Amino acid sequence: MSDQNIVKGDSVGKLLNSALDAGGGLLRLTPTWVPRSFLHPGKRIKLHPEDYYAYGAHRGGIDERWFASTTDAANDGRVWHEGQSFCSFEGKTFLLKDAVAEAGARVIGSALFDKYERWPVYSKFFDNMGPIPHHMHQSFEHAKLTGQEGKPESYYFPPQYNNCDNNFPYTFFGLEPGTTKEQLRKCLEDWSKGDNGILDLSKAYRLKRGTGWLVPPGVLHAPGSLCTYEPQWGSDVFGMFQSLVEGREVPWSLLVKDVPADKHQDLDFIISQLDWDRNIDPSFKDNHYLEPIVADQGEGWVDLWIVYGLVDGAQLFTARELTVQPGAKCTIRDGGPSGWITTQGKGRMGTLNLQTPAMIRFGAETEDEVFITDQAARAGVEIENTGSEPLVGLRYFGPDTWPGVPNLGDYKK
Repeated sequence: MSDQNIVKGDSVGKLLNSALDAGGGLLRLTPTWVPRSFLHPGKRIKLHPEDYYAYGAHRGGIDERWFASTTDAANDGRVWHEGQSFCSFEGKTFLLKDAVAEAGARVIGSALFDKYERWPVYSKFFDNMGPIPHHMHQSFEHAKLTGQEGKPESYYFPPQYNNCDNNFPYTFFGLEPGTTKEQLRKCLEDWSKGDNGILDLSKAYRLKRGTGWLVPPGVLHAPGSLCTYEPQWGSDVFGMFQSLVEGREVPWSLLVKDVPADKHQDLDFIISQLDWDRNIDPSFKDNHYLEPIVADQGEGWVDLWIVYGLVDGAQLFTARELTVQPGAKCTIRDGGPSGWITTQGKGRMGTLNLQTPAMIRFGAETEDEVFITDQAARAGVEIENTGSEPLVGLRYFGPDTWPGVPNLGDYKK
């Protein structure tokens, strides 16, 4: 993407209106790639093999693709738009963030815009060769201490992006029941001794394609090596609690990245950021594991809940997976806007083509990602499979989109 084609400021409104009118309330989005200096790309997110270090080797490999994002990636040395999604129309691009600022009620609905003044959530593909450090995301209360927002998140493991397991398809969650804060404190005290032993205090769960997890703030987790679709709150706060992963050092700075400066060596404060009861919950899986639940269906198509449940009593984000069989079509009507990514097949959404790419060059545009505005979602969007294999798409929603959602554990019914 050339900066020369990026429209900013007062010029966004006119182009946005043209794009919305032409797309019937649908906005074409371009791929948003994010590197992480401390991780090893899993190479399943369709990026060309020569482009995984497109930001430079010093920035690390690209292991994430963000969807419908108005959230900045909190990376050192970041480019000015890192993490932000762009809309594309007639050879020009503009930030989704600017579209929301320009026409908030039309794009995300007046209720969301009046309350948040932004699209407050995002999702991503998170794709790594091996496990990542045992870490947590701060609560809204703790994130506020550094002028940020907390980050609850969720996981879904799309089969289409998991042709192989990579090195460690298991995720550690929380801490073993009975673990004490003194034991965890000892792990932090041993940070510079190599492996600080925190995984000795935790339990790993084997990851299963087509399932997922709901992870509130303050819960330790060390994601495994399945490619993960992650609807979450629009924040990039975290703290790494593991000092060594696959022989790679995790610097102390990544433990205290989002901790007030005067607390960087305060081990008791660092531990206090954890939701202790949730971490040592003996029924952790029952209270966090997700399996798909049918939300709606018709002839030749089915729409599944893949992320549902509440976080501390609030509906912050949800997600569905739509599958349309060859030759079939359906009209989806949702209670609010969503970010869509096509994971299999080809077809159309309204007037926009849908095509799952086999390989993507860094900076190239694709036909697999769409932002379904509030206007379009409520009016109804027709989706047709024009190919020879199932057309599959994931879409995630913001807060309070639905009058009710399934509860955790309802998949057992």
